[in-house]
Amino acid sequence: MLLDVSTGTRLDVVESGDRANPSLLLICGTTQHYLLWGALAAGLAENYHVISYNHRGIGDSERGTGPLSTASMARDAAAVLDAVGVPSAHVVGWSLGTLVAQELVLAHPEKVASLVLWGTYAALDGFQACGLTALSYPWRTGDVQTALTALGLAFSPELLNSPDFPAVMEQMLPLFPQTEAQVKVVVEQWDADLAHNTTDRLPSIDRPTLVIAGEQDLLTPVWQCQKVADLIPGAKFKLFTGPGSSHALGLERTEEFLAEVLPFLAAQPIPATTG
Repeated sequence: MLLDVSTGTRLDVVESGDRANPSLLLICGTTQHYLLWGALAAGLAENYHVISYNHRGIGDSERGTGPLSTASMARDAAAVLDAVGVPSAHVVGWSLGTLVAQELVLAHPEKVASLVLWGTYAALDGFQACGLTALSYPWRTGDVQTALTALGLAFSPELLNSPDFPAVMEQMLPLFPQTEAQVKVVVEQWDADLAHNTTDRLPSIDRPTLVIAGEQDLLTPVWQCQKVADLIPGAKFKLFTGPGSSHALGLERTEEFLAEVLPFLAAQPIPATTG
């Protein structure tokens, strides 16, 4: 559903699960349409009232006006919670979504019951800056086919080399940005990724936090995720290893991902949403 939000745009928001259950907000990564949460969202909805949405300019969400940054996207996330009448929620972010989640909890701690940061960082280091700059380049030149091919680096070697991978990508391709306007928004998202820096502010986060990293992750390397866990007081750190431990490990190893996340969330109860 398209909802008018207080930040001055209309965002495509979807809710699943029983609204009587505690609420959980899913925040998408760069280029991501909320439908890519797939089985992960379905698994979470068995126990939670799950809210997900498309960032400005992605899918049916309107771009609106003003600059795009992780802080501005955090304001959108807070506005989504307000629009659906949820005062506080667990928050699960993936990649860019984790950066938005960091800014959300720093600006509106009362809206966040707990954090799951999957594939995250506080600020780019030299290695990561090289990778994200390279991945952003074909979006900047409008070469969408090359851009989508390069995004294969988010997956594991096992999946990329599997004979099933072309069919998997064929199913997913319609969900990725295709129009000129959407491609421009993705460039803005990459710029937000590149500019993000919460290093000095993360120690002030006082919400229960689980940081999830993958051994094979080339986009948000293990040491970058570990740094976030080290900076947030009391944060837990989970490292997935072996086949499928990619930047997309939540999609490749969904059952194991849920087996880590669900007990963590259950240990951080929040009042059920009514209405």
